[in-house]
Amino acid sequence: MTEYRHTVTADIPADELFAFLSHPENLPRYFPEMKVAEPKGGDSVHVEAEVHGERVAGEAWLHTDPAARSLTWGAEGPDDYHGELRIRDDGPASSEITVTLHSVRQADGDEVQQGLERTVAAMTHAASADADVEAAEGQGGWTSYDDKRDTSS
Repeated sequence: MTEYRHTVTADIPADELFAFLSHPENLPRYFPEMKVAEPKGGDSVHVEAEVHGERVAGEAWLHTDPAARSLTWGAEGPDDYHGELRIRDDGPASSEITVTLHSVRQADGDEVQQGLERTVAAMTHAASADADVEAAEGQGGWTSYDDKRDTSS
C-alpha cells in the first residue's frame, strides 16, 4: 500500500473550512477530475470522474466527523483507494489541513503527490473564496448554511 500526505495552512477558520469540505457536492469545485459528486444518503456518494481521459462512474463513500473535523472516504475498485482529511485550528482565522491518500496503485514519479498538492491548494482556495463572498453578502458562510439546513430538516 502506498501512502501520500500533504499538510498546509489556510487563511480560513477551521470550522468554516470543514463545513465547506464536508459537502460532497463541492468536490468538483476543487478536484478537476471529479465531474459529479451526488450524495445518495448516509455516507454513499455517486461520483463521475475523468480518469486517464475516460469518464468513469461509480459509488464512493464519505464519512464526516464534525467533532474531530475529519473526513474519511474511499471507492471500490482495483486500486483500493481511500483517504482521510483532518483540520485543526491554527489561530482564530487560520487552519491546518492534512490530507492522506492510500492506494495499492504505484504511480510513476511524483504524479500522485503533485496532484494531491494541487488539489489541497484548490480546496483551500475555493473554501476561502466562498467564505469571503458569503461574509461580504452577510450570509455567514458555510457554517451558517449548515446551521440553517439543520434547523429546516
